Amino acid sequence: MSTLTQTGTTLGNYLLDSLQQEGITEIFGVPGDYNFTLLDTLEKYEGIGFVPARNELNAGYAADGYARIKGIAAMITTFGVGEMSACNAIAGAYSENVPIIHIVGTPKMQAQQGKKLMHHTLLDGDYDVFRRVYEPITAYTTVLTPENAMFEIPQAIHIAKTTGKPVYLMVAIDLVTQQVLQHTAEQQPLKTSESSLQAAINHARQLLEASENAVLLSDSTVLRQRWQEPARQLAEALNIPAASTMMGKSGFDESHARYIGMYSGAFGNQEVTETVENADTVIALGLIWSDTNTANFTAQLDMNKVINIQPQSVMIGEAVYQNIRGEDMISALIELGWMSMSSVPEMSFPYDEQKGQLEEPLNTSYYYPRFQQMIQENDIVITETGTLFYGMSQLRLPHQAMYIGQGGWQSIGYATPSTFGASIAAPDRRVLLFTGEGSMQLTVQELSSMLEYGCKPIIFVLNNGGYTIEKYLNVKEEVAKQTYNEIPVWNYTQLISTFGREAYTARVTTNGELDEAIRQAEQEQQHRLCLIEMIAGDPMDAPDYMKKIREFMQEQEKQQ
Repeated sequence: MSTLTQTGTTLGNYLLDSLQQEGITEIFGVPGDYNFTLLDTLEKYEGIGFVPARNELNAGYAADGYARIKGIAAMITTFGVGEMSACNAIAGAYSENVPIIHIVGTPKMQAQQGKKLMHHTLLDGDYDVFRRVYEPITAYTTVLTPENAMFEIPQAIHIAKTTGKPVYLMVAIDLVTQQVLQHTAEQQPLKTSESSLQAAINHARQLLEASENAVLLSDSTVLRQRWQEPARQLAEALNIPAASTMMGKSGFDESHARYIGMYSGAFGNQEVTETVENADTVIALGLIWSDTNTANFTAQLDMNKVINIQPQSVMIGEAVYQNIRGEDMISALIELGWMSMSSVPEMSFPYDEQKGQLEEPLNTSYYYPRFQQMIQENDIVITETGTLFYGMSQLRLPHQAMYIGQGGWQSIGYATPSTFGASIAAPDRRVLLFTGEGSMQLTVQELSSMLEYGCKPIIFVLNNGGYTIEKYLNVKEEVAKQTYNEIPVWNYTQLISTFGREAYTARVTTNGELDEAIRQAEQEQQHRLCLIEMIAGDPMDAPDYMKKIREFMQEQEKQQ
């Protein structure tokens, strides 16, 4: 039950108070005439700053990167044109389980109620159409009023946090400064059902006691739910090796003695694949059975021997145990007392050894070991969709390094604005961006934002003469005929001067030049942004993982 009382708080200030309580100190967005009262309120508010992006799509990507580090983010757009531009970023956040509070400023209530044909609308008097567009790509949508704000805002934030999905709030421009009516209702966190937990533990015990060995498999849920420490404790308590999925990279400490590498079906390290698939029991933390995670579904896991722990449920075989907090199940497994008697296998990692003579042109077998060597503890590594995404996934990261990549949604252009958001979220951590020149052309404007706000990432732009990832994926047509995968030639190192700022830049073609650029960037990064353009020696050079994908797809094509 809830009661209503008068309060002197305005809707806009209550909204910002609620966001600040979640640790949000910056809100991304783009100004528009229907969100002016929101931005005016934010300008006067202490503790949260407005960070404008160059367009709404990029603002959404930046909020996504910010949320992956801080746990939740917020963005403000204007009605219609602004929110439609942000749709792709919000859909990506929904796919990837990233909570973003998307706030949309709308026309005055009088105009909406009178169905006036205002600009930024479809000129049909329907002011609910865009909220309906957002229903399938958010966990919750609502229209804020002074009467419902103190119920709806906590409700939306609660849903965003518990589901790990974006939510959508509309508020009319003339309601932002009105006083709200106070509700005293409280959000109730999920409580684990003791009977359900006991049934799941009994089932898990039967599975483990019949096992000689087990393995831990971490997915992206570990990152979103902040389960890194429980995951480590679980592997140690059960004396089992730990692997990660492609989307779960860096969820388990890759410097840990129990880490064996990336589980990638037929495309990855076959020692890892055999260890995981031959285990008597697999304890999976938030498993997502997607094509990215399963290497085009070549992964062969027997689900009857998988204990799949999700944020609010546990699945073992065909049995589903509802109303269990994932962390409670992990704790119960730690306390179970079962330990594997098998030793953790010794694994090799593909990029541990640096190769290539200094004068040789760049290729994947040379620059990936150099990337692995330069990454430091606590770095944030952001990788764009493309050949780099698959190559970087095979690097072994140091302790507490965080990896960000859009493994599920895979929207080309995501990584550059995400780097902006990550740099804002973690100004004291080193941020490294690895992107292709084709991807950068989609969202390059946020280089300007990074320079404007004093962000200091080290950016590697791999220039391989077009959309190499697309050339690999299209096995039906000869590469030479794929003219649509060619892109305009840019001088990426001169972009900095175009944006009216200074930065360290280098254009490299050989291993020696790359080594020198990395050494210089590591010094310069303390003071300014660094951009290194890498010219690929062979436009079709790609990591082994990518080559295996193409071989697999070619074989599939022959069988059709």
